[in-house]
Amino acid sequence: MGTVRAAGIIVVFMALTVLCIPFQWLAVRFNLPWRRRFPHWYHRQVCKLIGARITVLGEPVQDKGVLMAANHTGWLDIPVLSAVACVSFIAKGEITTWPFFGLLARLQRTVFIHRGERAKAAEDRDQIRDRLVHGDALVIFPEGTSNDGNRVLTFKSALLSAAELPLSDDAAPRHAPVQPVSVAYVGLHGMPMGRENRPFFAWYGDMELVPHLWEAFELGPIDVVVEFHKPLTIDEAGGRKELSAIAETAVRTGLARALSGAHLAQPPHRDEELEEALAAEETEEAA
Repeated sequence: MGTVRAAGIIVVFMALTVLCIPFQWLAVRFNLPWRRRFPHWYHRQVCKLIGARITVLGEPVQDKGVLMAANHTGWLDIPVLSAVACVSFIAKGEITTWPFFGLLARLQRTVFIHRGERAKAAEDRDQIRDRLVHGDALVIFPEGTSNDGNRVLTFKSALLSAAELPLSDDAAPRHAPVQPVSVAYVGLHGMPMGRENRPFFAWYGDMELVPHLWEAFELGPIDVVVEFHKPLTIDEAGGRKELSAIAETAVRTGLARALSGAHLAQPPHRDEELEEALAAEETEEAA
């Protein structure tokens, strides 16, 4: 039965994607208004197709440029995050060379950064700044890699350097807010997903992508919790390293809350953990 399910998903996914590619290509090529919204609609259909039932906590920033700092479990994070908000991604440049998926990333208006290529660093920085100035929501994965979905790796503050970019030429320049985002895979077939099952949906290490996709599609519908935490700027945090630590704390707390099922009892309206971290930073500064 799982094989039939996986085959059906792939056939419909390919048909849907082939039909949608020309529309988004035209939108990106001619800068049409729906270039931001169409990937959101498309990924909502993809999530429905693969059986990803998403619970959203908090509110994504959508009315101005924002950096969304999320934990990274694997390929499934892309459709899930794009299904709940109009976003683009910041990704490593080598993805442009990937067959098929590289094309989808370009049509998502992904910002590709060239790690280790100093000559292109300024160009990458200017591209990110321009997108933020024009109000785009850009998702970045500050862990720098993916993992098994049971934990959050240490955030690399250098990957949040875009938060330092001035978005205005004023004496006191404006900076883009950073919104921490937790993504947790919590259920399988409507039942709690154990630690042993989560890696089936996490793509990390040396896993081959296509066999992993097939295996995930075979297993069945899943439940996902996405929590948008309180946004803050680098000025509010006190620096890039402090911002990275606060964002990591918020994401780690959100993941733990979702995996334990605590979000079901009392969905958080205030991000108390993030507020406490900010208060601690202010106390240290005052001392």
